[in-house]
Amino acid sequence: MSHFLDRLTFFNKVREPFADGHGVTTAEDRGWEEAYRKRWQHDKVVRSTHGANCTGSCSWKIYVKGGIVTWETQQTDYPRTRPDLPNHEPRGCSRGASYSWYLYSGNRVKYPLARSRLLRLWREARAKLSPVAAWASIVENPTKRAAYTAKRGHGGFVRVGWDEVTELIAAANAYTAKTYGPDRILGFSPIPAMSMVSYAAGSRYLSLLGGVSMSFYDWYCDLPPASPQTWGEQTDVPESADWYNAGFVILWGSNVPQTRTPDAHFYTEARYRGLKSAVICPDYSEASKFGDIWLSVKQGTDSALAMAMGHVILKEYHVDRPVKYFRDYVRQYTDMPMLVRLAKRGGAYVPDRLVRASDFGATLGEANNPEWKTVAYDEKSGGLVVPRGSIGFRWGETGKWNLEAGDSAGRDVALRLSLADVKDDVVDVSFPYFGNVAHEHFVSTAHDSVLKRRVPVKRLGLADGETLVATVHDLFLANYGVDAGLGGPNVAKSFDDDVPYTPAWAEKITGVTRDKIVQVAREFATNAEKTNGRSMVIIGAAMNHWYHADMNYRGVINMLAMCGCVGQSGGGWAHYVGQEKLRPQAGWAPLAFALDWGRPPRQQNSTSAFYAHTDQWRYETVELGDIVSPTAPPGDWSGSIIDYNVRAERMGWLPSAPQLQDNPLGIAAAVDSKAATTNAAAARSDGIARLPGRS
Repeated sequence: MSHFLDRLTFFNKVREPFADGHGVTTAEDRGWEEAYRKRWQHDKVVRSTHGANCTGSCSWKIYVKGGIVTWETQQTDYPRTRPDLPNHEPRGCSRGASYSWYLYSGNRVKYPLARSRLLRLWREARAKLSPVAAWASIVENPTKRAAYTAKRGHGGFVRVGWDEVTELIAAANAYTAKTYGPDRILGFSPIPAMSMVSYAAGSRYLSLLGGVSMSFYDWYCDLPPASPQTWGEQTDVPESADWYNAGFVILWGSNVPQTRTPDAHFYTEARYRGLKSAVICPDYSEASKFGDIWLSVKQGTDSALAMAMGHVILKEYHVDRPVKYFRDYVRQYTDMPMLVRLAKRGGAYVPDRLVRASDFGATLGEANNPEWKTVAYDEKSGGLVVPRGSIGFRWGETGKWNLEAGDSAGRDVALRLSLADVKDDVVDVSFPYFGNVAHEHFVSTAHDSVLKRRVPVKRLGLADGETLVATVHDLFLANYGVDAGLGGPNVAKSFDDDVPYTPAWAEKITGVTRDKIVQVAREFATNAEKTNGRSMVIIGAAMNHWYHADMNYRGVINMLAMCGCVGQSGGGWAHYVGQEKLRPQAGWAPLAFALDWGRPPRQQNSTSAFYAHTDQWRYETVELGDIVSPTAPPGDWSGSIIDYNVRAERMGWLPSAPQLQDNPLGIAAAVDSKAATTNAAAARSDGIARLPGRS
């Protein structure tokens, strides 16, 4: 009633001005403001995070009203890591702050959906039959099966109850396992870093069932292959806080402010501390404005840029002026001193494989795993030694699988990096070159497919005869086109020579001028020299999502190894995948793969699985001859890519699921009954266990 009277007397109200006439007092109704104020009212505040693929795991205050998330703010109670590092907070981004809108989005699947035609068939069959029999009546009838499979990709989903849909799925799995084998049931989930528990729920179910858990990183090109190729592990890198300890940082294909938002402040704070930074990316990204220098590299040519920088570092810091810290580092922590056999091919030699203790008649005294132990020369004694650290020391011996500067007998050694001072001869070694292939997207150069470069060698008498050997270090220099004093063709006299892989050569391919390439390489190496390896590369997915991703990455890894950066606080590479620190992994793995129930679980690389079982190999346009190295050993290199994937499966180099064309349940039953039936692959007349669908 009072509001009604107020409206009647609206024009008679006394309005008293204030603030020198800039304000006026009114008595009008302000009830409309309640709608605004209620927007920020809440019943409780809970702590949570956002299940996004950034893996930032930021801590947030979630304001809840009536069971509905209303809004969110950042938590600010992170513990301090150490006194000399900035706080982790603030952590969070605008994407996280708006995450609650995603929870209630109309695009989010909040309940089970099934294709209407399949659901109709299921309900009709289920009214008369048990679950497994009902499913069999559908899939074994070509007309019924085609009724719903032909509509895939056309929509037509309807809502289903949880009980009904779980029964349908269970019936389909049971039928498949019984009829074809449990290894015909394959499952895939995105990365466990998003939710370790939800991932484990599915992978444990598959493992208990005997099904196949497919890998999650590789098939969508998120697993950098160069890391396991180089180190045998998947991107174990420092916490982002360690950026603050670096003296020089290259942001290579990583747009830190946008894709590493919660951690970006460590980068900016390090710049205030005196960090120098170079940013390498094709576009003027959010990150590029933070750099002291920006290299606008043509996309996809990062490996050429990395090789040119490596050429500068090797020439100036390893050959012309050997830096003691760098030399000691590569001597102890890399394979550069190891000996490599050379094989004669086409009037020159090509690198074959590492020399092993088992190559010698007496295995150099190594009785345990000599075929897995590498060999080098010792500068102190002048003789051959078996340095600790190779894979052969991992099993069968105690206390020797390390990178201490010693041999297998415990004697101190100084491994020889180059054979130049003790060489028996100098020979031409052939290296493949792929940059001369004309391509519509990349600039090619008019260099030979095989580059012959001079390398110092020693002659060794091995169990299978005399052979020439070189160190990885000398082959490394030759591959980079660095003249180590031996001259010859295809090596550079200066950085301006058009020789692979000089700065002048890289300028034409990458679009980055040679002076910038030389500048960044020198500053990166000089900082590492003065700080004992505190030069870092923050690397991103832009480098990895290319066909030749391993070349991109290994070019960068080589730079870090040359400068003694890997394993140093404030140095090495900070990879976007390696930021995931799975502390509960030791307990999580048995849960996720049912190792507490039975082992081993069936696991399969998804790339091979999808390539083979969705018939992608049928549409492959690349032949093996298109990508084989010009220095490959002679032989028949014809055939398609799938042929070599199958070979790798047969030889045990790749997992294979399903492994056999027979139902493994039938094979197990045959073995249990000791009956040599045709279902048992071991009883085939030709002794070959065949892959499914390939006789």
